[in-house]
Amino acid sequence: MLGTIVNVLSIVAGSALGISIRGKNTEKFSDTIIKGISLCVILIGMLGALEVTDVMLVIFSIALGGLAGELMDIDSALKRFGERMERRFAKKGGKIAEGFISCTLIYCVGAMAIVGSLESGLTGSHKTLFAKSVLDGISSIVFASTMGIGVMLSAVSVFIYQGAITLGAGFLKNILTDAVVADMSVVGSLLILGLGLNILGACKIKIANLLPAIIIPVIYHVGRGFF
Repeated sequence: MLGTIVNVLSIVAGSALGISIRGKNTEKFSDTIIKGISLCVILIGMLGALEVTDVMLVIFSIALGGLAGELMDIDSALKRFGERMERRFAKKGGKIAEGFISCTLIYCVGAMAIVGSLESGLTGSHKTLFAKSVLDGISSIVFASTMGIGVMLSAVSVFIYQGAITLGAGFLKNILTDAVVADMSVVGSLLILGLGLNILGACKIKIANLLPAIIIPVIYHVGRGFF
């Protein structure tokens, strides 16, 4: 769990620094910075999505995952949680709900979160999560300077998500093979791309309701193993 703990602390520390300089940023600079970061998020999503090897699986994953997500209405549940936090930390300022949801997805939906957590649990090596910690820490400074304390709250999601994968690595190693992780990463990259467009203000996609799409490649590959 060391890698995940360091990752969580980097987000908390970065967010704290971002919040501390928030009042020193003018609205003009904040808007420019967040739009610039959103372009970087879009680039990361595009680069990951270009690694696709099975387009049909990705299409089915997005379609079925979106259907499942809408039935569960994950987006609304996350928004309600974010809004509760927003009311609780009203004096802190910032877009708390947006910061929590956006950063939860950015920090959890990606190959480094999955591969790094598996590596941490199976081999005790934390190199990937340490590298991720640096990236997350830096980005959290920027995000928190514009979105506020919601970015820091996303560290809880990272702890639960990556911690669960790390602790369950022994069981998951036979399921999350290289092929499965590769397909999950492509689907996750598409979600990151959509998230970047959302932050940019180009569209309003319910990315949270597409989260189940990441699980579809797992079901597909496990199912193939029985036939």
